[in-house]
Amino acid sequence: MTQIKLKLFVIGNSAISKRAIINLQSICSHPKLADLCDIDVVDLCKNKGIAEEEKILATPLLIKKEPLPERRIIGDLSDSQKVISVLEMD
Repeated sequence: MTQIKLKLFVIGNSAISKRAIINLQSICSHPKLADLCDIDVVDLCKNKGIAEEEKILATPLLIKKEPLPERRIIGDLSDSQKVISVLEMD
C-alpha cells in the first residue's frame, strides 16, 4: 500500500496540541495503517511563515499531503473514525 504523508500543524505545547499529537499517533498505530503513516508535526510558533504558505486558519490542523487528493481536518483528532474517513485513509 502507498505511504501516507501527514502534516499536523499545532501551536506550541498547548493541551489541544498534545491531544492531537497523541490521537494521531494512536490512529496511525492501527494495524491497517501501521508503517504506512509518515507524520510531520509542525509547531507554528517556531515556523511562523508556513501558516500563510499552507493557508492555515485554525489549529490543530492535519493535512494529508499524499496520496492525492490533499485532505484537511481541524481539531484534536479524537474521533478516529471521522479522521480516517475524511482523510480517505480507509
